[in-house]
Amino acid sequence: MSIAQSLENIGFLSDFSQSVLVYPIVLSIHLTDLALFGGMILMTNLRLLGLTFNKVSITQMVTSLRPWKRLGGTVQLATGLLLATSEATKYARNPFFWTKMIILGLIGVHALVFRPSVYNRTEELDRLPITPPNVKVAAILSLVLWTAMFTMGRLIAYWE
Repeated sequence: MSIAQSLENIGFLSDFSQSVLVYPIVLSIHLTDLALFGGMILMTNLRLLGLTFNKVSITQMVTSLRPWKRLGGTVQLATGLLLATSEATKYARNPFFWTKMIILGLIGVHALVFRPSVYNRTEELDRLPITPPNVKVAAILSLVLWTAMFTMGRLIAYWE
């Protein structure tokens, strides 16, 4: 808890958490970006599963959304870090926050495992007559992990 209190007491974080204007704006940016970022993740995974966007190649879907997902992820991390550190003592005791952090770590593992075999081999996948099982596993796991992460993030506000 002393680390959490130390974080909260950093001048600009303390000012930020008490701001009636800036905190809600950053939270709104975080939530708006969440919707856009989540939508891009959903679109990519639905395409990998072959459930929709079948007229768009996997390569087109992945490569066209990649820079936007990177931007969205950066905004999520930056605003989330700002929101969490400004109220660190509240978050330090929140099981939904820690569950979200564990899921974030699992998303990182997912990226390490599937980036080389799926997301960096899209042109090869486009040439195959059927989607390989590992691609479907990657998409389903991605949907489960991101949905869990977004859910835990939302539940943070409801834990007292």
